[in-house]
Amino acid sequence: MRFFSDLAETVVTRNRLPHWQQEAATYFVTWRLNDSIPKELSDEWRHERNEWVRLYPPPMTEEQEAEFHRLFSTRMDQLMDAGYGECVLRASECREALVTSLRMFDGDRFLMHSWVVMPNHVHVLFSIAEKQTLEKTVGGWKRYSAKDINSLLGKAGALWQKDYFDRMIRDWDHMFRVAKYIRRNPEKAGLRDEEYTLWEADWVKKMLG
Repeated sequence: MRFFSDLAETVVTRNRLPHWQQEAATYFVTWRLNDSIPKELSDEWRHERNEWVRLYPPPMTEEQEAEFHRLFSTRMDQLMDAGYGECVLRASECREALVTSLRMFDGDRFLMHSWVVMPNHVHVLFSIAEKQTLEKTVGGWKRYSAKDINSLLGKAGALWQKDYFDRMIRDWDHMFRVAKYIRRNPEKAGLRDEEYTLWEADWVKKMLG
């Protein structure tokens, strides 16, 4: 398992958001349904985030990164947990379609550590294999699950938000905090057992106790 290193080569790709990648790194990734946040709230959040990044351009110091996530990642989590949109992943068959895509190639192209499927978004903690890229891995999960979920719903068109949020895991303490966050997310959002699906590797269960 590899964590972020100041000495390793870093590749930065961009869609709507910048994505920092290192070979075979460990990531915490979040993406959401296309209707999960009202446009006016999403636009307001994006404008304020872009202004902050303009004032404090990458690479951020550790303190700046902590401030960024306090201001913007935490707020985005609150917006997603508010339950906007149709929340189609509240239905077990839709969650299972996504779970099937998450399990595809596990142990080959990536190694799963923990994930939770919420009613309108998903959090995934995983390590990527060498020669694999973050955008292709996440894109595959989104593409295959969208096809199956749309089929279940009798719909067509965009299911997922175009981009995703990601953070490279820095160390074991960071790993522990993220795994704990994933486990607690359903309770924090006030969900019943039948409204979400949580999975943890055995070593994560032992780590969290």
